[in-house]
Amino acid sequence: MTFVFCTAVVISACGQRAATSQEAVDQAKAKQSVEEQEVATFAGGCFWCMEQPFDELEGVHKTIVGYTGGHKANPTYKEVSTGTTGHAEAIQVHYDPAVVSYEKLLDVFWKNIDPTAVNRQFNDAGTQYRTGIFYHNEEQKRLAQASKEALEASGRYKDRPIVTEVTPASAFYEAEEYHQDYYIKSGLHYKMYRAGSGRDSYLKKVWGSESKH
Repeated sequence: MTFVFCTAVVISACGQRAATSQEAVDQAKAKQSVEEQEVATFAGGCFWCMEQPFDELEGVHKTIVGYTGGHKANPTYKEVSTGTTGHAEAIQVHYDPAVVSYEKLLDVFWKNIDPTAVNRQFNDAGTQYRTGIFYHNEEQKRLAQASKEALEASGRYKDRPIVTEVTPASAFYEAEEYHQDYYIKSGLHYKMYRAGSGRDSYLKKVWGSESKH
């Protein structure tokens, strides 16, 4: 009896060690995954409308909506909405560059905005709704500027200049929780808002079957 009991204890202890070892492996993989991620930041008008297109991309781990480019720390939605804090409604995209390229993110960005509108997007007017690419390193800056120049040269917008800003990333403040994943939490209102704002019809007109919304 004693021998059997000891054996059971040994087997149990081995099982615990194996589980602990597997947990360590899983934690190491999770840490590695986070370390391999990069961040892209874009402003495309109402941030509700910018999450879904990026969330649908393979290689995007998460998106966060918030405020950037302003002069007040920790602004609230109400404050940003006044247009006095200097912030733009924006989105941070956390992605694995081995799976999805920054160029692809830029492509999705351009196909979800009107880059010719000054301080507005569709029905939303104010500096908080300006469009912008906020680069986090020199490579992102180079690619963003190149993509903007290529879009200008394409003639897609004819004689209308592209006014989307390409500027260094600055402090990003996460928006209130009810704004996160709004297209999931309030799907019906989200769809009605997109259609009513004119965003969807505009994108379809400009991009046709290439539209990413």
